[in-house]
Amino acid sequence: MPDAGGFDPGRRRAPPTNVLGEPLKECCAKPLTGFYRDGSCNTGPQDYGVHTICAEMSAAFLAFSKSAGNDLSTPMPQFGFEGLQPGDCWCLCAARWKEAFDAGQAPRIRLAATHEATLEIVPLDALKKYALDLS
Repeated sequence: MPDAGGFDPGRRRAPPTNVLGEPLKECCAKPLTGFYRDGSCNTGPQDYGVHTICAEMSAAFLAFSKSAGNDLSTPMPQFGFEGLQPGDCWCLCAARWKEAFDAGQAPRIRLAATHEATLEIVPLDALKKYALDLS
């Protein structure tokens, strides 16, 4: 039975959806990515950075990100972070990806593993230009 706020503890939530309107696929398990470190670019109210774009790291993007103040390549063992290398997939903040896109430095992405919440920040047409999984 729903409580006064409409929450029904017995009802399951709908599975997360990607930008193509399909069930969200896993982004990467090694390294383990995602805001919730579950391998998925899932998001929720705690994810203020909207880590929803499944991107494949490139040397150019890692250098761009570091120059923009977000060093993703340097290991930080105190946080369990080994650092990213070209070829690794990672759930990026949608705004960071858009910043890289606007600068001509956006990494390639997997649309099937990119959460639909991304579309509030980046248009689908822009994402499709960098898709690894479109034929």
